[in-house]
Amino acid sequence: MELFPAMPLEEWADTKETLHRFAQIVGKIRLEKSQRRNHWWHVPFHLTGRGITTRPMGGLDGDPLFCIDFDFVGHLLVVSALDGRTAALPLAGRSVAEFHRDLFAALDWLGVDVEILGRPYGLHDDIPFAEDTVHAGYDPEQAGRYWQVLSQVAQVLDRYAAGYCGKTSPVHHFWHTLDIAVTRFSGREAEVDPGADQVTREAYSREVISAGFWFGDTAMPWPAFYSYTAPEPAGLAGEPLVPERAAWLKSRGGHLAVLRYDDARSADDPVQTVVSFLDSAFLAGARLARWDLGYRRCPGGVTDPVLRPAVAG
Repeated sequence: MELFPAMPLEEWADTKETLHRFAQIVGKIRLEKSQRRNHWWHVPFHLTGRGITTRPMGGLDGDPLFCIDFDFVGHLLVVSALDGRTAALPLAGRSVAEFHRDLFAALDWLGVDVEILGRPYGLHDDIPFAEDTVHAGYDPEQAGRYWQVLSQVAQVLDRYAAGYCGKTSPVHHFWHTLDIAVTRFSGREAEVDPGADQVTREAYSREVISAGFWFGDTAMPWPAFYSYTAPEPAGLAGEPLVPERAAWLKSRGGHLAVLRYDDARSADDPVQTVVSFLDSAFLAGARLARWDLGYRRCPGGVTDPVLRPAVAG
């Protein structure tokens, strides 16, 4: 299996548009049927050996305990209940409307009662899922590559995450933006505009530095690794990044540290190139925001006081 296979946005745009809407439908179900966690940690997907999963949901509110999995090996959506009943829907050859119809029929058969806001979030059109016959492109090879890239990137993000033992999110896959990310926290509260939407208020109620990967969009039509600091300290965009091909780009009133995926995959050591990039962006933000790193740094994920000096050295 090639490490970091090519993933040009234009080659899988149709599949991505359809799959993104499939993911948002399932993600909105996850949002409604899971226990709320700080900073929306209950909402994202997680990786499996065959695709991505919601993890178990329900079970305490009168609904059965159930789980929804995307299987990108068999190219199926699998809905499973704790009692052993399972419904499987093919992913290829169906529109978003058909996917929506059949998924909710499966949930009804399992006894799951759920309603979602039936429109896409943050995409270039607002066609209701139940009426969307426009998006019906799903190439199994391209969808499989999406999952393979996600899986490899998740391992790199786990390696990066291991160097910090302060509060850290899981490595998780956000369905609304189709990126995969991990977030470190300073431990301090952040000032949040009370007039901001509730998603923003919860996400940025503490000082954070996030690192991740996204597949590209119309604004930035190429896949890339990224990092940002929130709140953003003054002077961040003037800090050096590693490697030299990385850059600070303006984004939503702030700045993203960006390393293009193709630049990483062409490096002599792609994994270390990405980890070094994310470390450089993190240290730039943490230094300017005056994070107290102290005991929070743990090279190799080791906090054992006997082993730690040898690992750090």
